[in-house]
Amino acid sequence: MNRMLMAVAAALAALCVVVAVRHSNGESAGRSLAHDVYFTLNDASPEARQQLVEACRRYLSGHEGTVFFAAGTRATEMERDVNDQAYDVSLHLFFSGEAAHDAYQEHPRHKEFIEKMKSNWKTVRVFDSWVSTGP
Repeated sequence: MNRMLMAVAAALAALCVVVAVRHSNGESAGRSLAHDVYFTLNDASPEARQQLVEACRRYLSGHEGTVFFAAGTRATEMERDVNDQAYDVSLHLFFSGEAAHDAYQEHPRHKEFIEKMKSNWKTVRVFDSWVSTGP
């Protein structure tokens, strides 16, 4: 029983450290910065769309402070009146906070992605929002 209490106390202490670090960085527990990017392409062929998705995975995933990463093509079968059809590829990143987002923006791999891929971008729309990641 004593070991179980010590394990619980250690887990609570670790959780307090995580919360304290997040608060000291200006970040709130259970809150992430969502960075959603929607690309409309000049060449919107299936091959060009897939090339951009693969470039997103190669250059934009795995950055420090990333909580969630996904990239993919528009679900063309979704044709309700409310579905926005004005993009070809979407990118979704959740960051642990603003500092992680800012570091990502300045990272050489992010800048290389832009330089290599921007020639096929007709428009790029970026939506940044604070989202709750807990219940």
